[in-house]
Amino acid sequence: MRILITILFLTITFGITAQDSVSVFKPGEWLKFRVHYGWLNASYATLHVKSDSIEGTPVYHVVGKGQTTGFASIFFKVDDTYESYFGKVDGKPYRFVRKINEGGYKKDVEINFDHEKDKAILNDKKNKKKINFTLQDSIQDLISAFYYLRNNYEPKDLVKGEAINLKLLYDDDGIFNFKLKYLGTEIIKTKYGKVECYKFRPLVQSGRVFKEQESLTLWVSKDKNRIPIRIKADLAVGAIKADLDGYNGLKHQFKIVMD
Repeated sequence: MRILITILFLTITFGITAQDSVSVFKPGEWLKFRVHYGWLNASYATLHVKSDSIEGTPVYHVVGKGQTTGFASIFFKVDDTYESYFGKVDGKPYRFVRKINEGGYKKDVEINFDHEKDKAILNDKKNKKKINFTLQDSIQDLISAFYYLRNNYEPKDLVKGEAINLKLLYDDDGIFNFKLKYLGTEIIKTKYGKVECYKFRPLVQSGRVFKEQESLTLWVSKDKNRIPIRIKADLAVGAIKADLDGYNGLKHQFKIVMD
């Protein structure tokens, strides 16, 4: 179950510099996703955008939460919180928090980014250790990357079959390369009606969790909001699907395709 929450928060990541005046989202935006594992309604995940500041710098403060529900929680209880603080002007991450409790597997990590010194300090509170990282260009954390991309990718620059690349830092495993292949557009049916989407395929590591490298597919709304609509993953055992189940505070009208 741990991987399904990470999948949801990881799947759309990349971008260039952003400006608050042209942001496609705003404080108050709230997204809810329902995650299915086979026939089970396994969990819910939410993302909520707020305003805040860090040492006088105006930032967005995004809180992501994931929890198992109903029958699934009897077998495997998940209670995860992810938080990211990133600049309203430049989109750079300033602080990232990961607190998870997944069937007894726990993490309590905080990363503070110092862009003037090109370094980040990861504080593993559970294991009482700190790790220093040297920052690289366009580094993002797990949550800030999602909003960074929404503000900055240009649909006209997307080339079918080509991959977008990004460097992420979100855990003590260090900085890693993430790739997102663009597959074109597709209209999918949702609880709200038909939605035209950009279709992507994050390239993941095959083996223990996923059946193969291209086992994950993501659909993002083609309207100005650019929000995740659906995520599907074929796992080594079973499959997961996450659908947009609720939203509030969108900056732009959510566009439904009329028959």
